Amino acid sequence: MTDGSFVGTPAMPPRTHVPRPAADESRDAAMLPFERPATTAPAASAAPAQPAIGPTGRAMPEFPDPRPVVAGRPARVVSMCNQKGGVGKTTTTINLGASLAEQGRRVLLVDFDPQGSLSVGLGLNPHEMELTIYNLLMQRDVTLDEVVVPSGVAGMDLLPSNIDLSAAEVQLVHEVAREQTLQRVLAPAIEHYDVILIDCQPSLGLLTVNALTASDGVIVPLECEYFALRGVALLKTTIDKVRERLNPKLEIDGVLGTMFDGRTLHSREVMERLVQAWGDTVFHTVIRRTVKFSDATVAGEPITEYASTSAGADSYRQLAREVLARWPGE
Repeated sequence: MTDGSFVGTPAMPPRTHVPRPAADESRDAAMLPFERPATTAPAASAAPAQPAIGPTGRAMPEFPDPRPVVAGRPARVVSMCNQKGGVGKTTTTINLGASLAEQGRRVLLVDFDPQGSLSVGLGLNPHEMELTIYNLLMQRDVTLDEVVVPSGVAGMDLLPSNIDLSAAEVQLVHEVAREQTLQRVLAPAIEHYDVILIDCQPSLGLLTVNALTASDGVIVPLECEYFALRGVALLKTTIDKVRERLNPKLEIDGVLGTMFDGRTLHSREVMERLVQAWGDTVFHTVIRRTVKFSDATVAGEPITEYASTSAGADSYRQLAREVLARWPGE
């Protein structure tokens, strides 16, 4: 032995780490005297779905598909009324009527505006009409069937008008029960249609009072603009007077925001004030600005036929479902 070491003894090689092969879990599990509990990831708690907020600032409900038409039920008469012009009365009358016709309702549109915009919007020439609603109002020998014309939309007819109707407001002043004249001439149509929509003139004169007296409900189209908002209070006063003195069954079916542009603060503020003033009377559906409405008017067709897949057509179809959901018995 020299210097404390054994002579002739080879040095031990360095110990190296040999990795252990991965464990076979199935083999290990088979060797266990008990069943290994399954490990599952903790389930994430599902948050309740929040309802979508619509353009009116309220939760947007789901409107069910309308029920089938009940045979033998009298028509519901509805006036599109606002004393301010250019708020979408005629556009709403045409397109809501066409959307209701798509739902299987028999619809009669009544053009009760001397401007004849409803008739023009459905492709009629006001100068070529032999008989209009003026003749029906003022001539006892003219019947409803003689004046009603097809609108070009399946299930929807039209009672046309032109400038002659402007004379009726003066001539009716001297008639007995002048406020019930339209109600009298529309009586035969009550049994033949499911819905009658009256497009009123932009005023609160005798023709509009006639329309309100003949109606079960009123839809108020309202442009989402400040000046349009100011005049609604006067309209409500007129509706209240007609209800008290002439037509106790008259009710406001809803206020419809039209020409809405959600990109502008002004439209959103007007809609907010409208909901504050009228509450749930305001329809959840709003009609947004789109050039398709003008194009459809030039073509003489409802937007549901001219641009069937457009956002405007979808809005009026949704409005039809919402309106039917509000009407009693629908």
